[in-house]
Amino acid sequence: MAQFKGEALDRLNRLRALTKNVVPEAVESYSYGLIGFKYKGKPLVYYGAFAHHIGFYATPNGHEAFADEFAKYKQGKGSVQLPLDQALPFDLVEKVVKYRVENIEESR
Repeated sequence: MAQFKGEALDRLNRLRALTKNVVPEAVESYSYGLIGFKYKGKPLVYYGAFAHHIGFYATPNGHEAFADEFAKYKQGKGSVQLPLDQALPFDLVEKVVKYRVENIEESR
C-alpha cells in the first residue's frame, strides 16, 4: 500500500472498505501489484492503482454479467478502468462483489 498515494490511495481504501463491508469474511491479500480478495478460497475481486485509473478485476464472469454497465469504461481482458477524474461507481462495484459471492456459493 505504501506505493500508492493521493487520490489513488483514497479510492483503493474506499473500495477495500466497501468489499470488507459487503463480505466481512473475505480474505485480503496483495500480489502482482493488486489488492485482492478471496472468498471461501476462490478469487472474489482485485483492485489496482495506476496513473490515471483504478483497475477493477472481477474475473471474466463478473465483467460479463455487468457488460452493459461497464460499457462506458475502457476495458482490458478481465479488467475495467475506473478513471481517477470520474466518480467511482460504488453501487456497481457493490453489485459485482455480491454477484461474485453468489457465483462462488453456487459453484460449491
